[in-house]
Amino acid sequence: MTIPPTMRAVLLTKHGDLDALVLDEAWPTPEPGAEEVLLRVDACAINNTDINTRVGWYAQGDDNGAWGGEPLVFPIIQGADVCGVIAAVGEGVAHERLGERVLVDPWLRDAAAPDDLERAGYVGSEVNGGYADFMVVPARNAHGVASQLSPVQLAAFPTAAGTALDMLRRAAVGPGDRVLITGASGGVGSYAVQIAKALGAVPIAVCAPAKAELVRELGAAVTVDRGAALAPALAALAIDAVDVVADVVGGDGWAALLEVLRRGGRYVVSGAIAGPLVELDLRTLYLNDLTLLGATITPPAIFAELVTMIEAGAIRPVIAATFTLDDVRGAQELFVAKGFVGKIVLDVARD
Repeated sequence: MTIPPTMRAVLLTKHGDLDALVLDEAWPTPEPGAEEVLLRVDACAINNTDINTRVGWYAQGDDNGAWGGEPLVFPIIQGADVCGVIAAVGEGVAHERLGERVLVDPWLRDAAAPDDLERAGYVGSEVNGGYADFMVVPARNAHGVASQLSPVQLAAFPTAAGTALDMLRRAAVGPGDRVLITGASGGVGSYAVQIAKALGAVPIAVCAPAKAELVRELGAAVTVDRGAALAPALAALAIDAVDVVADVVGGDGWAALLEVLRRGGRYVVSGAIAGPLVELDLRTLYLNDLTLLGATITPPAIFAELVTMIEAGAIRPVIAATFTLDDVRGAQELFVAKGFVGKIVLDVARD
């Protein structure tokens, strides 16, 4: 494989609107260091972290905008959801890996302490990501994948499906559990529906009525209109309570989610697309013996399990739209509008 000295890369130059994303046609191609690999990027999906990082949403009152609390150093190359091929290897990486098709685990962990959450980083934030022709990642983050799916389809999995699997594993979802899934037509939610069903649970999906049919095709037992009062809507379906809530929405309707949990139920969250500030009545929490779980950094075993599920065909990608690398602004604009089901993917190899 020929590796050019320069490449195309979309640079995030600041926190701000879409004009903060600038295409550079001659950005230096990176070189892999020890225990690293250089990937030719074939496809890279868009996710909420890209948008949140661009606009500085993670700042929480401080002027930094990075998910981990440290200031970002601009420019950076975004893009965590990458499918590609190993084009070069650094010292300590087997040359047999050259040409291997891989999916990138977006979570960067300290090799000596992989379970230390304080040392974790994220592709496209702490290191450059896949909005480019080439990128470098630790070799341990490049997972070989044997699948007939296209690069665009495979790139739709890493962040969203990995997050969904992590959420359901943290909440100990098992056969027969009734799992209420918010944002069920989005990236994480659509995978949570599929994975919950694969785990033998009963997915109850909250989504817009226009998207309900497709969400049911993904495996939802029933769907609930996201604009309806939750408890009455469930009662109309003869559901008095649920065992687990998997939430990526938050916002004003958050309290109603806890109210439909059974005694001893589990709530797990990995997003707040309707707003991060919610009101909690502590009596609902402690009198019902509820467990509240946050899910961000996935353990290494989760991504390995995800690749196994992909290879077995247990879950499938839903592609809402594809864009070329030079139209990344259009891709992010469509993503923010939320009028789609599934994932939006940059088909980098198509350019």
